Amino acid sequence: MVGVFLCLEDSNMSKDTDQNPKLGIATQLIRGGTNRSRFKETSEAIFMNSGFVYDSAEEAAGRFKGENEGFIYSRYANPTVNMFEERIRLLEGAENVRSTSSGMAAVNGALMSFLKTGDHVVAPKALFGSCLYIIETILPRFGIDITLVDGTDNTQWEQAIRKETAAVFLETPSNPTLEIVDIETVASLAHAVDAKVIVDNVFATPILQKPLELGADIIVYSATKHIDGQGRSLGGVILGKEDFIEEVVAPYLKHTGPALSPFNAWTLLKGLETLDLRVQKAVDNAEQVADFLAGNKAVKRVLYPGRSDHPQYDLARKQMKRGSSLVAFELNGSQQETFAFLNKLSVIDISNNLGDSKSLITHPTTTTHSSVSDELKAELGISESLVRLSVGLEDSDDLVRDLDGALG
Repeated sequence: MVGVFLCLEDSNMSKDTDQNPKLGIATQLIRGGTNRSRFKETSEAIFMNSGFVYDSAEEAAGRFKGENEGFIYSRYANPTVNMFEERIRLLEGAENVRSTSSGMAAVNGALMSFLKTGDHVVAPKALFGSCLYIIETILPRFGIDITLVDGTDNTQWEQAIRKETAAVFLETPSNPTLEIVDIETVASLAHAVDAKVIVDNVFATPILQKPLELGADIIVYSATKHIDGQGRSLGGVILGKEDFIEEVVAPYLKHTGPALSPFNAWTLLKGLETLDLRVQKAVDNAEQVADFLAGNKAVKRVLYPGRSDHPQYDLARKQMKRGSSLVAFELNGSQQETFAFLNKLSVIDISNNLGDSKSLITHPTTTTHSSVSDELKAELGISESLVRLSVGLEDSDDLVRDLDGALG
Protein backbone atom coordinates (compact mmCIF):
# COMPACT_ATOMS: atom_id res chain seq x y z
CA MET A 1 0.00 0.00 0.00
CA VAL A 2 1.35 3.41 -0.94
CA GLY A 3 2.24 5.56 2.01
CA VAL A 4 1.96 2.97 4.73
CA PHE A 5 3.67 4.06 7.96
CA LEU A 6 6.09 6.50 6.28
CA CYS A 7 5.31 9.25 8.79
CA LEU A 8 5.92 6.94 11.73
CA GLU A 9 9.06 5.85 13.43
CA ASP A 10 10.31 2.45 12.22
CA SER A 11 9.05 -0.41 14.31
CA ASN A 12 9.71 -4.13 14.06
CA MET A 13 6.31 -4.95 15.47
CA SER A 14 4.29 -5.09 12.27
CA LYS A 15 7.20 -6.64 10.37
CA ASP A 16 7.60 -9.40 12.94
CA THR A 17 3.88 -10.13 12.89
CA ASP A 18 3.80 -10.22 9.11
CA GLN A 19 6.86 -12.46 8.76
CA ASN A 20 5.98 -14.90 11.53
CA PRO A 21 2.96 -16.95 10.45
CA LYS A 22 3.19 -18.98 13.68
CA LEU A 23 1.84 -16.11 15.75
CA GLY A 24 -1.64 -16.87 17.03
CA ILE A 25 -4.82 -14.98 16.31
CA ALA A 26 -4.82 -13.26 19.70
CA THR A 27 -1.29 -11.93 19.15
CA GLN A 28 -2.11 -10.70 15.64
CA LEU A 29 -5.27 -8.98 16.85
CA ILE A 30 -3.34 -7.07 19.52
CA ARG A 31 -0.04 -6.36 17.74
CA GLY A 32 -0.56 -6.72 14.01
CA GLY A 33 0.10 -3.58 11.99
CA THR A 34 1.17 -1.48 14.97
CA ASN A 35 3.71 1.27 14.27
CA ARG A 36 4.69 3.78 16.94
CA SER A 37 5.52 7.41 16.48
CA ARG A 38 8.61 8.98 18.01
CA PHE A 39 6.67 9.36 21.27
CA LYS A 40 6.60 5.55 21.80
CA GLU A 41 2.90 5.37 22.72
CA THR A 42 1.48 2.04 23.90
CA SER A 43 -1.88 2.49 22.18
CA GLU A 44 -1.90 3.32 18.49
CA ALA A 45 -1.90 7.04 17.71
CA ILE A 46 -4.83 8.84 16.08
CA PHE A 47 -3.61 10.94 13.15
CA MET A 48 -6.69 13.15 12.95
CA ASN A 49 -5.42 15.31 10.11
CA SER A 50 -6.71 15.75 6.58
CA GLY A 51 -3.40 16.54 4.85
CA PHE A 52 0.38 16.33 5.07
CA VAL A 53 3.28 18.72 4.38
CA TYR A 54 6.45 18.28 2.34
CA ASP A 55 10.00 19.42 2.94
CA SER A 56 10.23 20.81 -0.60
CA ALA A 57 8.24 21.40 -3.76
CA GLU A 58 10.30 18.66 -5.36
CA GLU A 59 9.25 16.20 -2.67
CA ALA A 60 5.57 17.08 -3.21
CA ALA A 61 5.92 16.60 -6.97
CA GLY A 62 7.66 13.28 -6.50
CA ARG A 63 5.01 12.09 -4.07
CA PHE A 64 2.23 12.77 -6.56
CA LYS A 65 4.18 11.08 -9.35
CA GLY A 66 4.60 8.01 -7.20
CA GLU A 67 8.39 8.32 -7.26
CA ASN A 68 8.67 8.29 -3.47
CA GLU A 69 6.46 6.87 -0.75
CA GLY A 70 4.57 8.90 1.79
CA PHE A 71 1.18 10.27 2.66
CA ILE A 72 -0.57 12.87 0.53
CA TYR A 73 -4.14 13.26 1.76
CA SER A 74 -6.22 11.30 4.26
CA ARG A 75 -8.82 10.52 1.62
CA TYR A 76 -6.08 8.46 -0.08
CA ALA A 77 -4.27 7.02 2.95
CA ASN A 78 -3.71 7.85 6.61
CA PRO A 79 -1.33 6.36 9.21
CA THR A 80 -4.08 5.31 11.64
CA VAL A 81 -6.26 3.94 8.87
CA ASN A 82 -3.29 2.01 7.49
CA MET A 83 -2.67 0.38 10.88
CA PHE A 84 -6.27 -0.85 10.96
CA GLU A 85 -6.03 -2.11 7.39
CA GLU A 86 -2.79 -3.96 8.02
CA ARG A 87 -4.11 -5.63 11.16
CA ILE A 88 -7.22 -7.01 9.49
CA ARG A 89 -5.20 -8.00 6.41
CA LEU A 90 -2.96 -10.14 8.60
CA LEU A 91 -5.94 -11.65 10.39
CA GLU A 92 -7.66 -12.55 7.11
CA GLY A 93 -4.48 -13.70 5.33
CA ALA A 94 -5.22 -11.43 2.35
CA GLU A 95 -2.66 -9.89 0.02
CA ASN A 96 -4.05 -6.37 0.22
CA VAL A 97 -6.89 -4.35 1.72
CA ARG A 98 -8.69 -1.03 1.62
CA SER A 99 -11.10 0.37 4.19
CA THR A 100 -14.22 2.42 3.62
CA SER A 101 -16.58 4.67 5.56
CA SER A 102 -19.20 1.92 6.01
CA GLY A 103 -19.99 -1.66 5.14
CA MET A 104 -22.26 -0.65 2.28
CA ALA A 105 -19.49 1.55 0.87
CA ALA A 106 -17.34 -1.58 0.86
CA VAL A 107 -20.02 -3.59 -0.97
CA ASN A 108 -20.50 -0.81 -3.51
CA GLY A 109 -16.76 -0.36 -4.00
CA ALA A 110 -16.10 -4.06 -4.45
CA LEU A 111 -18.71 -4.23 -7.23
CA MET A 112 -18.64 -0.87 -8.96
CA SER A 113 -14.86 -0.61 -9.11
CA PHE A 114 -14.65 -3.22 -11.87
CA LEU A 115 -18.09 -4.02 -13.31
CA LYS A 116 -19.03 -2.53 -16.69
CA THR A 117 -21.89 -2.48 -19.17
CA GLY A 118 -22.54 -5.95 -20.58
CA ASP A 119 -21.30 -7.79 -17.52
CA HIS A 120 -23.43 -10.34 -15.70
CA VAL A 121 -23.72 -10.79 -11.93
CA VAL A 122 -25.21 -13.73 -10.04
CA ALA A 123 -26.34 -13.41 -6.43
CA PRO A 124 -28.63 -15.25 -4.04
CA LYS A 125 -32.08 -13.88 -3.32
CA ALA A 126 -31.30 -14.00 0.40
CA LEU A 127 -29.36 -10.76 0.87
CA PHE A 128 -29.41 -7.81 3.24
CA GLY A 129 -31.90 -5.25 1.93
CA SER A 130 -29.29 -2.64 0.93
CA CYS A 131 -27.13 -5.25 -0.80
CA LEU A 132 -30.16 -6.45 -2.72
CA TYR A 133 -30.92 -2.84 -3.71
CA ILE A 134 -27.44 -2.42 -5.22
CA ILE A 135 -27.64 -5.75 -7.04
CA GLU A 136 -31.24 -5.52 -8.20
CA THR A 137 -31.72 -1.76 -8.75
CA ILE A 138 -28.42 0.09 -9.17
CA LEU A 139 -26.39 -2.34 -11.29
CA PRO A 140 -29.04 -2.70 -14.04
CA ARG A 141 -28.99 1.09 -14.49
CA PHE A 142 -25.46 0.68 -15.85
CA GLY A 143 -26.38 -2.10 -18.26
CA ILE A 144 -25.29 -4.93 -15.98
CA ASP A 145 -27.41 -8.07 -16.20
CA ILE A 146 -28.50 -9.72 -12.96
CA THR A 147 -29.60 -13.25 -12.07
CA LEU A 148 -30.90 -14.07 -8.59
CA VAL A 149 -30.84 -17.68 -7.40
CA ASP A 150 -31.64 -19.80 -4.40
CA GLY A 151 -28.21 -19.59 -2.80
CA THR A 152 -28.59 -22.98 -1.15
CA ASP A 153 -29.16 -24.75 -4.49
CA ASN A 154 -25.86 -25.48 -6.26
CA THR A 155 -27.74 -26.49 -9.41
CA GLN A 156 -29.21 -23.01 -9.71
CA TRP A 157 -25.73 -21.48 -9.39
CA GLU A 158 -24.47 -23.82 -12.12
CA GLN A 159 -27.33 -22.89 -14.43
CA ALA A 160 -27.05 -19.14 -13.78
CA ILE A 161 -23.29 -18.68 -14.22
CA ARG A 162 -22.36 -18.14 -17.87
CA LYS A 163 -19.48 -16.82 -19.96
CA GLU A 164 -20.59 -13.18 -19.47
CA THR A 165 -20.63 -13.58 -15.69
CA ALA A 166 -18.09 -11.17 -14.21
CA ALA A 167 -18.92 -11.63 -10.54
CA VAL A 168 -20.92 -13.58 -8.03
CA PHE A 169 -21.86 -11.85 -4.80
CA LEU A 170 -23.05 -13.71 -1.73
CA GLU A 171 -23.38 -13.52 2.02
CA THR A 172 -23.15 -16.61 4.16
CA PRO A 173 -24.72 -17.04 6.63
CA SER A 174 -27.39 -14.85 5.06
CA ASN A 175 -29.29 -11.99 6.62
CA PRO A 176 -31.69 -12.66 8.32
CA THR A 177 -32.51 -16.36 7.87
CA LEU A 178 -28.93 -17.67 8.20
CA GLU A 179 -28.90 -19.67 4.98
CA ILE A 180 -25.51 -21.17 4.13
CA VAL A 181 -24.00 -20.90 0.66
CA ASP A 182 -21.40 -23.47 -0.39
CA ILE A 183 -18.50 -21.09 -1.03
CA GLU A 184 -16.13 -23.73 -2.40
CA THR A 185 -18.62 -25.04 -4.97
CA VAL A 186 -19.77 -21.60 -6.10
CA ALA A 187 -16.16 -20.42 -6.39
CA SER A 188 -15.30 -23.40 -8.58
CA LEU A 189 -18.24 -22.67 -10.89
CA ALA A 190 -17.41 -18.96 -11.07
CA HIS A 191 -13.70 -19.43 -11.70
CA ALA A 192 -14.48 -21.69 -14.66
CA VAL A 193 -15.65 -18.52 -16.48
CA ASP A 194 -13.09 -16.20 -14.81
CA ALA A 195 -15.72 -14.53 -12.64
CA LYS A 196 -14.76 -12.97 -9.30
CA VAL A 197 -16.29 -14.33 -6.10
CA ILE A 198 -17.24 -11.65 -3.56
CA VAL A 199 -18.26 -12.84 -0.08
CA ASP A 200 -19.90 -10.67 2.54
CA ASN A 201 -18.54 -12.38 5.64
CA VAL A 202 -20.14 -10.15 8.27
CA PHE A 203 -22.27 -12.78 10.03
CA ALA A 204 -19.38 -15.23 10.33
CA THR A 205 -16.61 -12.69 11.08
CA PRO A 206 -12.92 -13.42 10.34
CA ILE A 207 -12.90 -15.58 13.47
CA LEU A 208 -15.45 -18.17 12.34
CA GLN A 209 -14.98 -18.37 8.55
CA LYS A 210 -12.13 -17.82 6.07
CA PRO A 211 -13.66 -17.32 2.60
CA LEU A 212 -10.28 -16.84 0.88
CA GLU A 213 -9.30 -20.35 1.94
CA LEU A 214 -12.53 -21.64 0.38
CA GLY A 215 -11.90 -20.00 -2.99
CA ALA A 216 -13.30 -16.47 -2.62
CA ASP A 217 -11.48 -13.66 -4.42
CA ILE A 218 -12.80 -10.71 -2.42
CA ILE A 219 -14.16 -10.36 1.12
CA VAL A 220 -16.22 -7.42 2.30
CA TYR A 221 -17.08 -6.49 5.88
CA SER A 222 -19.20 -4.03 7.69
CA ALA A 223 -16.61 -3.32 10.37
CA THR A 224 -19.44 -1.53 12.18
CA LYS A 225 -20.61 -4.93 13.35
CA HIS A 226 -18.44 -7.39 15.30
CA ILE A 227 -15.13 -5.72 14.44
CA ASP A 228 -16.11 -2.59 16.35
CA GLY A 229 -18.74 -4.55 18.20
CA GLN A 230 -19.56 -1.85 20.72
CA GLY A 231 -21.92 0.45 18.85
CA ARG A 232 -19.40 3.25 18.32
CA SER A 233 -18.17 3.52 14.75
CA LEU A 234 -19.11 2.92 11.15
CA GLY A 235 -16.56 1.31 8.85
CA GLY A 236 -16.07 -1.14 6.00
CA VAL A 237 -13.32 -3.32 4.54
CA ILE A 238 -12.49 -4.81 1.12
CA LEU A 239 -9.83 -7.54 1.05
CA GLY A 240 -8.39 -9.43 -1.90
CA LYS A 241 -5.48 -9.97 -4.29
CA GLU A 242 -2.71 -7.38 -4.49
CA ASP A 243 -3.31 -6.38 -8.10
CA PHE A 244 -7.09 -6.15 -7.78
CA ILE A 245 -7.01 -4.02 -4.64
CA GLU A 246 -4.10 -1.80 -5.72
CA GLU A 247 -5.01 -1.31 -9.38
CA VAL A 248 -8.82 -1.50 -9.35
CA VAL A 249 -10.31 -0.87 -5.90
CA ALA A 250 -7.83 1.73 -4.60
CA PRO A 251 -8.22 4.18 -7.51
CA TYR A 252 -12.00 3.85 -7.38
CA LEU A 253 -12.11 4.63 -3.66
CA LYS A 254 -9.52 7.39 -3.98
CA HIS A 255 -11.51 9.29 -6.57
CA THR A 256 -15.03 8.60 -5.27
CA GLY A 257 -14.18 9.39 -1.65
CA PRO A 258 -15.77 6.91 0.81
CA ALA A 259 -12.76 7.24 3.13
CA LEU A 260 -12.68 5.81 6.64
CA SER A 261 -12.27 8.45 9.35
CA PRO A 262 -8.96 8.14 11.28
CA PHE A 263 -10.90 8.27 14.54
CA ASN A 264 -13.19 5.45 13.41
CA ALA A 265 -10.13 3.50 12.27
CA TRP A 266 -8.68 3.87 15.75
CA THR A 267 -11.85 2.58 17.43
CA LEU A 268 -11.89 -0.34 14.99
CA LEU A 269 -8.26 -1.09 15.89
CA LYS A 270 -9.30 -1.23 19.55
CA GLY A 271 -12.21 -3.47 18.56
CA LEU A 272 -9.90 -5.92 16.80
CA GLU A 273 -7.90 -6.39 20.00
CA THR A 274 -10.82 -8.16 21.66
CA LEU A 275 -12.59 -9.54 18.56
CA ASP A 276 -11.77 -13.20 19.19
CA LEU A 277 -12.77 -13.03 22.86
CA ARG A 278 -16.04 -11.26 22.09
CA VAL A 279 -17.04 -13.50 19.19
CA GLN A 280 -16.36 -16.69 21.12
CA LYS A 281 -18.35 -15.48 24.13
CA ALA A 282 -21.23 -14.31 21.93
CA VAL A 283 -21.34 -17.70 20.21
CA ASP A 284 -21.33 -19.46 23.59
CA ASN A 285 -24.38 -17.38 24.51
CA ALA A 286 -26.04 -17.88 21.12
CA GLU A 287 -25.79 -21.65 21.43
CA GLN A 288 -27.55 -21.57 24.79
CA VAL A 289 -30.20 -19.15 23.56
CA ALA A 290 -30.86 -21.22 20.43
CA ASP A 291 -31.28 -24.39 22.50
CA PHE A 292 -33.72 -22.64 24.83
CA LEU A 293 -35.78 -21.24 21.96
CA ALA A 294 -35.92 -24.63 20.24
CA GLY A 295 -37.56 -26.10 23.32
CA ASN A 296 -40.12 -23.34 23.82
CA LYS A 297 -43.67 -24.06 22.63
CA ALA A 298 -44.20 -20.41 21.63
CA VAL A 299 -41.47 -20.75 19.00
CA LYS A 300 -42.38 -22.25 15.63
CA ARG A 301 -38.83 -22.77 14.34
CA VAL A 302 -35.24 -21.81 15.14
CA LEU A 303 -32.60 -21.12 12.50
CA TYR A 304 -29.09 -21.48 13.88
CA PRO A 305 -26.17 -22.99 11.91
CA GLY A 306 -24.65 -24.46 15.05
CA ARG A 307 -27.64 -26.71 15.71
CA SER A 308 -28.06 -30.09 14.04
CA ASP A 309 -31.62 -29.20 13.03
CA HIS A 310 -30.40 -26.40 10.74
CA PRO A 311 -31.14 -27.46 7.12
CA GLN A 312 -27.48 -27.05 6.17
CA TYR A 313 -25.80 -28.07 9.38
CA ASP A 314 -23.23 -30.30 7.66
CA LEU A 315 -22.17 -27.53 5.25
CA ALA A 316 -21.97 -25.04 8.11
CA ARG A 317 -19.67 -27.41 10.02
CA LYS A 318 -17.52 -27.81 6.91
CA GLN A 319 -16.84 -24.13 6.24
CA MET A 320 -17.42 -22.46 9.62
CA LYS A 321 -15.65 -23.03 12.92
CA ARG A 322 -18.78 -22.33 14.96
CA GLY A 323 -22.37 -21.32 14.43
CA SER A 324 -22.37 -17.46 14.59
CA SER A 325 -23.64 -15.00 17.18
CA LEU A 326 -26.91 -14.56 15.23
CA VAL A 327 -30.06 -16.58 15.84
CA ALA A 328 -33.26 -16.29 13.79
CA PHE A 329 -36.54 -17.67 15.05
CA GLU A 330 -40.19 -17.57 14.13
CA LEU A 331 -42.98 -17.31 16.65
CA ASN A 332 -46.33 -19.09 16.62
CA GLY A 333 -48.31 -15.90 16.16
CA SER A 334 -49.13 -12.81 14.16
CA GLN A 335 -47.10 -9.64 13.60
CA GLN A 336 -49.05 -7.97 16.40
CA GLU A 337 -48.19 -10.80 18.78
CA THR A 338 -44.55 -10.68 17.64
CA PHE A 339 -44.45 -6.95 18.37
CA ALA A 340 -45.93 -7.64 21.80
CA PHE A 341 -43.12 -10.14 22.46
CA LEU A 342 -40.47 -7.62 21.39
CA ASN A 343 -41.99 -4.90 23.54
CA LYS A 344 -41.91 -7.13 26.64
CA LEU A 345 -38.14 -7.64 26.49
CA SER A 346 -36.30 -5.76 29.24
CA VAL A 347 -32.65 -6.80 28.79
CA ILE A 348 -32.47 -7.29 25.01
CA ASP A 349 -32.78 -4.07 23.02
CA ILE A 350 -34.82 -3.59 19.85
CA SER A 351 -32.39 -2.39 17.18
CA ASN A 352 -31.61 -2.96 13.52
CA ASN A 353 -27.87 -3.28 14.27
CA LEU A 354 -26.00 -6.51 15.03
CA GLY A 355 -22.65 -7.82 16.19
CA ASP A 356 -22.70 -5.69 19.35
CA SER A 357 -21.66 -6.49 22.90
CA LYS A 358 -25.30 -5.80 23.76
CA SER A 359 -27.94 -8.30 22.61
CA LEU A 360 -30.08 -6.70 19.90
CA ILE A 361 -33.28 -7.96 18.30
CA THR A 362 -35.09 -6.84 15.18
CA HIS A 363 -38.18 -7.57 13.13
CA PRO A 364 -36.70 -7.87 9.61
CA THR A 365 -39.88 -7.64 7.56
CA THR A 366 -40.66 -4.15 8.88
CA THR A 367 -37.07 -2.87 9.27
CA THR A 368 -33.94 -4.23 7.58
CA HIS A 369 -35.90 -5.98 4.81
CA SER A 370 -38.85 -3.61 4.55
CA SER A 371 -37.78 -2.61 1.02
CA VAL A 372 -37.88 -6.25 -0.15
CA SER A 373 -41.06 -7.22 -2.00
CA ASP A 374 -43.69 -9.18 -0.12
CA GLU A 375 -43.38 -11.97 -2.69
CA LEU A 376 -39.64 -12.34 -2.16
CA LYS A 377 -39.96 -12.14 1.61
CA ALA A 378 -42.50 -14.96 1.50
CA GLU A 379 -40.20 -17.01 -0.71
CA LEU A 380 -37.27 -16.48 1.67
CA GLY A 381 -39.28 -17.27 4.78
CA ILE A 382 -39.09 -13.74 6.17
CA SER A 383 -42.51 -13.83 7.74
CA GLU A 384 -44.32 -11.34 9.94
CA SER A 385 -43.44 -13.45 12.97
CA LEU A 386 -39.71 -13.93 12.19
CA VAL A 387 -37.19 -12.11 14.37
CA ARG A 388 -33.40 -11.89 14.21
CA LEU A 389 -31.48 -11.90 17.45
CA SER A 390 -27.87 -10.73 17.64
CA VAL A 391 -26.64 -12.32 20.85
CA GLY A 392 -24.26 -10.22 22.92
CA LEU A 393 -21.99 -10.68 25.90
CA GLU A 394 -24.44 -10.52 28.79
CA ASP A 395 -24.92 -13.39 31.23
CA SER A 396 -26.62 -16.08 29.17
CA ASP A 397 -29.02 -16.91 32.02
CA ASP A 398 -30.26 -13.31 31.97
CA LEU A 399 -30.89 -13.52 28.23
CA VAL A 400 -32.80 -16.77 28.57
CA ARG A 401 -34.92 -15.37 31.42
CA ASP A 402 -35.67 -12.24 29.40
CA LEU A 403 -36.78 -14.27 26.38
CA ASP A 404 -38.74 -16.69 28.53
CA GLY A 405 -40.62 -13.89 30.25
CA ALA A 406 -41.46 -12.14 26.99
CA LEU A 407 -42.59 -15.37 25.33
CA GLY A 408 -44.72 -16.27 28.29
